[in-house]
Parts: sequence; C-alpha cells; structure tokens
Amino acid sequence: MSTLYQISTSSALVEGVYSGSVCSSVLLEHGDFGLGTFEGLDGEMVILDSQIYQVADRVRHRTDDFLVPFASITHFRARSSFEIDNVACLKGIDLACDQQRISDNLFYALRLDGIFETIHARAVHTVPQNTRLLDAAKTQSEFHFENIEGTLVGFWSPGYSSSFSVPGYHLHFISKDRTKGGHVLDCTTQKLKAGIQVLSEYDIRLPDSGPFLTTNLSKDPASDLAKTE
Repeated sequence: MSTLYQISTSSALVEGVYSGSVCSSVLLEHGDFGLGTFEGLDGEMVILDSQIYQVADRVRHRTDDFLVPFASITHFRARSSFEIDNVACLKGIDLACDQQRISDNLFYALRLDGIFETIHARAVHTVPQNTRLLDAAKTQSEFHFENIEGTLVGFWSPGYSSSFSVPGYHLHFISKDRTKGGHVLDCTTQKLKAGIQVLSEYDIRLPDSGPFLTTNLSKDPASDLAKTE
C-alpha cells in the first residue's frame, strides 16, 4: 500500500502556524519524494531522491537535521509512466495528468522530468509567527527561468481534503543542477516524461506542542489555499 506521510495540516499553514514539530531525519524515514516548507515559512521545500532542497532566493541542499512545520512525503514508485507533449501552460499538465487518475477520491504523487522552455515560480520568505499565509504570499519572490532542465515534484489531493491537504495539483520545481527552483505558477515545454502513483493511505503527524494547540483551525482554508496557489 502506498502511503502519504504529512506533518501538520494545510489549515494550520493558512492560519500562520509555521513552527517546526518533526525533525527532517524523521521525515525522510517516511519517503524519498515530497514537498513542504521550513520554519518561519523560510522558502519552498523540494524532496527528490531522498535529498531535501530549500528554495528561497537561492537553493540550499539541506543535509542537517532541522524541525519541519509542514511537509508531505512518500516513497515514490510510479504506477504508470506517460509522456506529455506541447504544454502551453500549467493547465495543460493538469489536464494530461487528469486522464491518468483513476478516481477523484484518492491521492496521487507525480514526477515530471524534462526541458522547460519557460518556468514561472515563486518562493515564500520568512515571516513572523501567526502571519496568515495570504499576507505572507504578498512578499514572496517570483522567478522566471528559460530553457531549463529539471523536475516537477508534486501531489494531487481531492477537494474534500482542504482542511488538511492542498486540493488539486501542488507542484514544486528543482533544476537538474539543483541551483534553481520554486513553487510552480506556470510553465511551457515541448515534452515531459511523467510518472504517477496512487496513494491510498494517509498518515498525518499533528504537532503536540506550540501554537498548533491553541490556533483556531475551524475555518475552511480552501479559498485561501486557492488564492495562494
């Protein structure tokens, strides 16, 4: 059975709970492929081939042990492989991957490799605790890359999961030379090699101390997540 292991929830992230709760070494015990963020919202996390990369104004390969506030990870083993041709925008990738999903009620991991004609990406900055995600996104850095080879690491989550996951497609990019990356806002490419994995078991580790215990998480975060995506 393929398991998605997650630290904290999307609703906590939206409400500004950015304090770390699980060590990165523990996170890597649960997979080799994933995404997330860092304490204080200090950049975008990309996990590829069991390596953690921190994407902010530059890319850092993190080999130290640190606390993670929010991340999702799995042992990536593609159920099927396919190619995507003539991508004019990110929506084209979404539509191609939609055809590979067997249900709208399961979770999926997606890996897409290729040369991108353009990539539009962003990375969040460190913000004070309790700064809501919508406000934090106003100060994010945006990047435009051209003719760059790399990998999209991502997940697709059902609409019903908005209180704990990020509904729809959530993709981060890392270049082949591991010097550029970010949360993907748009892209164009002629050809991608893609793999998809069904995830039918979900394991969430909730923080047992800190602001998570007292923050009001009753609001549905779906609208805020859509705006930040």
